[in-house]
Amino acid sequence: MNPDLALLQPYPFAKLATLFEGTSPSSAQSHIALSIGEPKHTSPAFVGAALTAHMGGLSQYPLTKGILELRTSISAWATKRFHLASSGLCPETQILPVNGTREALFSFTQVIVDRTKSNPLVVCPNPFYQIYEGATYLAGAKPYFLPCESSNGYLPNYESVPTQVWQDCQMLFVCSPGNPTGAVTDISTWKKLIALADEHDFIIASDECYSELYFDEANPPVGLLQACAAMGRHDYKHCMVFHSLSKRSNLPGLRSGFVAGDAELIESYLQYRTYHGCAMPVQHQFASIAAWNDEGHVFANRQLYREKFARVLEILAGQLKVSQPDASFYLWPETPIDDTQFARELFQHEHVTVLPGQFLSREIDGLNPGAGHVRMALVAPIEQCIEAAERIKHFIQHF
Repeated sequence: MNPDLALLQPYPFAKLATLFEGTSPSSAQSHIALSIGEPKHTSPAFVGAALTAHMGGLSQYPLTKGILELRTSISAWATKRFHLASSGLCPETQILPVNGTREALFSFTQVIVDRTKSNPLVVCPNPFYQIYEGATYLAGAKPYFLPCESSNGYLPNYESVPTQVWQDCQMLFVCSPGNPTGAVTDISTWKKLIALADEHDFIIASDECYSELYFDEANPPVGLLQACAAMGRHDYKHCMVFHSLSKRSNLPGLRSGFVAGDAELIESYLQYRTYHGCAMPVQHQFASIAAWNDEGHVFANRQLYREKFARVLEILAGQLKVSQPDASFYLWPETPIDDTQFARELFQHEHVTVLPGQFLSREIDGLNPGAGHVRMALVAPIEQCIEAAERIKHFIQHF
C-alpha cells in the first residue's frame, strides 16, 4: 500500500455521520440538508437534449484532449467573461476539458509536485476543500496551511508567509470565491501572487468553480487569468485555472469542467491524462458546449440564489453573527457554542444538517480557523431554505 494513504483524514461528511451517531431527530420534521454543496436547482433542459442527441458518441473512444468544438466554446466563454486578449485562450494549447474540478485538482497536483526536491510544499487556504490536502500528500508533498480568519476578510494573509516557505513552495492553491467562506481574491492580490510565483518558481492553481455565483451583476469575481491579462501576461506563465459546470449550470452529475492557462503546463498535464484514462465522453462534451454557450440559465440561477440569501439572512438577523458572502452559495456564520455541539443539537432538535467548520480545517499551532463556524449550503429549494432558517432561529432561541 502507498504509505501516504495513512496521512488522509476521513472526509468531512464521514466525520458528520460519526458526530450524529446516537441522535434521533423527530420524524415529524422532514430532514433539510444544508451540509452538502450539491446544487439542487433544475438542470437546463437544453443540455439534456444536447446530451441525448449525441448518443452516437458511445461508439467512439473520446480523445483526452477533447473535441475542438468544446475547447473553442470554452475559449469564447472565458475570453468574454474574464476580459482576456482578443485572441483569447488558444484552444489547441491552453485548454483541456476535465471531468469536473475535483478530479482535475487532484490529478494536476500529481503532475506538478517534484517529490525529489527537499521539503516540497503545497500552500493551501485553511479552511479548505479537502482534495487539496489529499492530493498534496499523495503526490509526496506536505501542505502548508494559511488561516482564513474574519480579521482578514476570510482570505489568507500572504504577507505573513515566511520567505523559506515560498522558496519550498511548488504549488499554491487559491479558491476564489472561497469554500466555505465565499471570500473573493481581488486583482491586486492576484498580481502580487503572480509576482511571487515568478520570483520563487511555483505554480498557482486557482479553483474558480464558484465564480459564476455572485450577487452584483456589475462586479463579477476577478479570476487569475483576468489578472494575467491585465498585466499583459497572455502566456499565463505559472498559472492554471479550474472551472466547472456543476455550480454554474446545476450540472454536478455531468462531471464537466476545464483547466486553462500556461501552455507548458497543459502539455505536461495532457501527457499525464493520456495515461490516466480520464477522457470526457463525447456526448458529455456536446452537452457541455450547449451549457458554455448560454448565459441566460446562469443569470436565472444567480437570481434564485439572491432570493434565497435575502430571505434566509432576514430570518437569521440578530440570531447568528452572519453576513452575505462576496460570492458562492454558502453562509459561514459564527456559532454561539462549539460548532460540533451546535451541529449535533441542531440535527437532534430541528432535523437540519449543517457542517461544523472545524471539519473543514486543520489545527495549526493551536488554532483551527474553522472552529466556531458552521457551513450552510443554500442549495435546497427556496421553501426548504426558508424553513431551515426558521428552524435554526427556533433552535437558537430555545437551546
